[in-house]
Amino acid sequence: MLRIKGRVGDWPVDLTLEMDAEDWAQLAAHLPSEAAAAPRARTAHAADGLWSSALELLQRTGRMEGPQLLGELAALAGDEAAGKRLLVRLRHCPQVRVESADEAPIYHWVG
Repeated sequence: MLRIKGRVGDWPVDLTLEMDAEDWAQLAAHLPSEAAAAPRARTAHAADGLWSSALELLQRTGRMEGPQLLGELAALAGDEAAGKRLLVRLRHCPQVRVESADEAPIYHWVG
């Protein structure tokens, strides 16, 4: 499943796409090859460090509301876009459970 949230002009967008294995394979076929992705390998180590720090943050707190967690992750990563990427990655992490709440989602560390 893939969720897209944002705006198109003045219109809010919240779209959920259900994709099967064949759909994902077709999408992967359009991604750059390993050779083209080599320049990104230099930043892989830094990204792994950020990911470890994001996991440790949630593990240490046990639970955190989405907006607060986003703020912490943005501060950790150095900008909001990188913080959002970490938040999305946490949402799909098997060690994290996301609970829908009235005001904001709550991220729980389940280990």
